[in-house]
Amino acid sequence: MRQRKYEEFEADDGAQLRYARHANGGGRVETGAEVAPTADIAEGAYVDRGATVHSHARLQVGAWVERDAVVGEGAVLGTASRVGAGAVLGRGVRLGTRAVVGSGARLWDGVRVGADEVVPAGAVVRSGRGHDRHAA
Repeated sequence: MRQRKYEEFEADDGAQLRYARHANGGGRVETGAEVAPTADIAEGAYVDRGATVHSHARLQVGAWVERDAVVGEGAVLGTASRVGAGAVLGRGVRLGTRAVVGSGARLWDGVRVGADEVVPAGAVVRSGRGHDRHAA
């Protein structure tokens, strides 16, 4: 059976969202998002309108990048992880399985967030791993 080129959804505000499959991994990318061709967007991962995913970033199955978020070069988003609207992940950031980054949070280059951890909305995480992170 042939897969459709686009899938359309209606957002809570009534806006029509149109997702296409990314050539590298088959995940769904909203047509208003910018995703580098070298990024790997796994099947079942989503990138919403206005989001940017830079080169060599990897979104594992079920990862979700909300609107206007930025995923830096070489970042890895674990299975079922979520990046909130307007959040920014620096180069080489790693999110564990089911990790959540709140809306508007900023994670500097190389930050590690463990499995099931939550970074609060608006937090700034400068360095560290797990509970050793420093939020300001």
